[in-house]
Amino acid sequence: MFFDLMEATRAYWRQLDELEAAHGRDELSLEQVDARVKELMLELGQARRQALTEVWAIGQGFWRRQRETVAGVAVIGALTYVWLVFNGQA
Repeated sequence: MFFDLMEATRAYWRQLDELEAAHGRDELSLEQVDARVKELMLELGQARRQALTEVWAIGQGFWRRQRETVAGVAVIGALTYVWLVFNGQA
């Protein structure tokens, strides 16, 4: 998931570098470079959306399995903070 996104980002930058080099060698026109950059941006955007969807699904699964634990830790944290504030520690 994250490694896929990182690899997709690395591939995106690598392809941008290749496009820049090809344009520098006059192998591609500026219009061709612009068109390819748009395609690469769409591909990277899709990879990012997929990664966010996976993270959201993981978070929802964790919440469903550990709802009481998360709520309990949040309540204990809030009570600790309030206690520290009222006792002049924070």
